Amino acid sequence: MHKHAEGAVLEKTGTEIMADGGVRSGASGLERLIEIGLALSAERNHDRLTERILLEAIDIANSDGGTLYLRTEENTLKFVIVRTGSLKIAMGGTTGVPIPFPGVRMYNAETGEPNFNNVSAAAALTKKTINIEDAYTTEGYDFSGTKKFDQSTGYRSQSFLCIPLKNYSEEVTGVLQLINAQDDDGKVIPFSKEVQRTVEALASQAAVAIDNQNLIEAQKALMDSLIKVMAHAIDAKSPYTGGHCQRVPELTKMLATKAQSATEGIFKDFKLDEQQWYELHVAAWLHDIGKVTTPEFVVDKATKLQTIYDRIHEVRQRFEILRRDAEIKMLKAIAKGKNARVERKKFKDKCEALTKEWAFIAESNIGGEFMSQDKQDKVKEIAKQKYYRYFDRKLGLSWTEAKLLDKAPPPAEGWEQLLADLPEHSEAEYNLGEVLNMCIMRGTLNDDERRKINDHIVLTIEMLNDMPFPKHLKKVPEYAGGHHEKIDGTGYPNKLKGEQMSWPAKMMGIADIFEALTAADRPYKKAKTLSESLKILSFMKKDKHVDPDLFELFLTSGAYLEYAEQFLKPEQIDKVDISQYLQKPNTPPPTPANSPGAATKTQAAE
Repeated sequence: MHKHAEGAVLEKTGTEIMADGGVRSGASGLERLIEIGLALSAERNHDRLTERILLEAIDIANSDGGTLYLRTEENTLKFVIVRTGSLKIAMGGTTGVPIPFPGVRMYNAETGEPNFNNVSAAAALTKKTINIEDAYTTEGYDFSGTKKFDQSTGYRSQSFLCIPLKNYSEEVTGVLQLINAQDDDGKVIPFSKEVQRTVEALASQAAVAIDNQNLIEAQKALMDSLIKVMAHAIDAKSPYTGGHCQRVPELTKMLATKAQSATEGIFKDFKLDEQQWYELHVAAWLHDIGKVTTPEFVVDKATKLQTIYDRIHEVRQRFEILRRDAEIKMLKAIAKGKNARVERKKFKDKCEALTKEWAFIAESNIGGEFMSQDKQDKVKEIAKQKYYRYFDRKLGLSWTEAKLLDKAPPPAEGWEQLLADLPEHSEAEYNLGEVLNMCIMRGTLNDDERRKINDHIVLTIEMLNDMPFPKHLKKVPEYAGGHHEKIDGTGYPNKLKGEQMSWPAKMMGIADIFEALTAADRPYKKAKTLSESLKILSFMKKDKHVDPDLFELFLTSGAYLEYAEQFLKPEQIDKVDISQYLQKPNTPPPTPANSPGAATKTQAAE
């Protein structure tokens, strides 16, 4: 048995490498290289790949140790793996032990001259193997650092084999360095030509494997950056929702981590491998990609009359006109000899009525969790008041807006209602009618705008289905497209029931809702406290909109608090008694549709 380093042992019988799956018993040198090449090409973990390259080379050459360097963009050879069997040194790779040595410069930092004094740098610069019988007697290379190491450890560095790793383009990507070849009795000997050729063949395979992995990692990094750029672009569209596409992935992965850590219950078998974690990562970052098509004035609609600006200012001016008309009417009456005291009382009463009506209309514009039918009727009654318009409102319009007036062309001047649903309010996809919008029952979105908001998830699914995801990312559309589904089948767009949904999709649903409830950057609502948000989620659990087991995990694992401490404002984090929300026998029936909880839940979904 030949030991390379503590924690890294390869067992060898003849040409058989056991334990690490390298080679079968009796394999020839060529067969062994083939086996090693296949193993290297199949390895996806960078640390395991580089570590295996060095250990295989050490074993083939029967050397006491070695180092694997990788070239950086700054033309430095970075120590990646270091092993010395007799000294029990094992650093880098899967050991988790950091390598304290500075990288080897290929060029002088001051003059820019090639560094041929260092043997590993020289091998990289010349692209040729350097085989040294004895470091203490050879000339042309600076081994002062090696000798200093030997003095401090009692080691004797003797034979060196430095092989440049070259990729398809003949570019040097690293250096494989072996030290102190040994015979069967453990005596240090030079590296033979036969061993050199065999290790060079391995180095060639290793260079290709590293290059392939680097290309894969570069593609993954590019994809990650494109995903995050898209998410940032969606957040940047609105000054109010910035961060949503970044926070939802964090909470989704937090929930998945808690589920994977469970040792009992429904989540004890929930496991995600490395590729599945990446699949969830991609899906979470792209869950709102469809919003790139949603207009900002819909996403950011803070009040009922807001479009690109808040039209409540127009309505206020009409109230001003009514007040001024009332004042003019009073003055004219007094001028005609009517009782001044009576006319002033009429004017005062009218002003008080207008003030109250304006305050009611202004408050109604804010939107809320529920607007009763009585209040809607009051809006319609106030809207019937009229003022006289003297100027032609057909002038100064775009051709598209002017075309809408063809349905019912208004006169150049005349009486108009205080609030109205006019022909020009029916634009393309949206109805901008003032009375219609002012009577929105919940929140600030009318049916057209709500439909447009909901369409973002349909577009998300369509866009993701059009992307040629590789096999290990095929579930991205399903994960990302399911965060507005409800386990009772009343969600959108596909009305999936709980058993039709995956755990990652359900996790993303809770993450999306909780982030929206607690977010402090929404113009249409104030940020809710931790206790308020969990109460709303509990109503959604009772109504079978979110998964009860996942909601309970969210609470008992402490995920809700971890997220709060990381993303909520201090004043939002209040005390919560989660025991009231945990599943118990004889659970009460779901909240009725007209209850305060249901109203809160509906507003939260927006």
